[in-house]
Amino acid sequence: MSETLPEIGWREWLALPDLGIDAIKAKIDTGARTSALHAFEVQPSADGRIVRFAMHPEQRATDTVIWCESAVVDRRVVRDSGGHEEERFVIATQVALGGACYACEVTLTDRDSMGFRMLLGRTALAGRYVVNSARSYCLSEAPK
Repeated sequence: MSETLPEIGWREWLALPDLGIDAIKAKIDTGARTSALHAFEVQPSADGRIVRFAMHPEQRATDTVIWCESAVVDRRVVRDSGGHEEERFVIATQVALGGACYACEVTLTDRDSMGFRMLLGRTALAGRYVVNSARSYCLSEAPK
């Protein structure tokens, strides 16, 4: 008998505890293989094994800046939905959503012009959730 997977909506609130991000609104994007996080002032260490970056956790707001640091897992060329290629740093971080917490690979890119500061891609979703594209915030609510 197979386990019933929890349902999530096309957007959810989640946390990235390893990075000190308590709440970020993410678009659930089954069209994207890899997850992506908004990052600017990306600064790799001299040996390239650590990356430090700033990010704005709130949509359409730049008042709050969180500085993060993480080990670099990889550097990959990623093609966005417009077909443009960009080399990005890849980090691994914990994602907390709906009572679950699990490791996820995330690429770093400037998403200032995008509607969401984070995309949760299908690799992070596979075997964990069923996406209901007609609903929002099935497993989360806005932070207070």
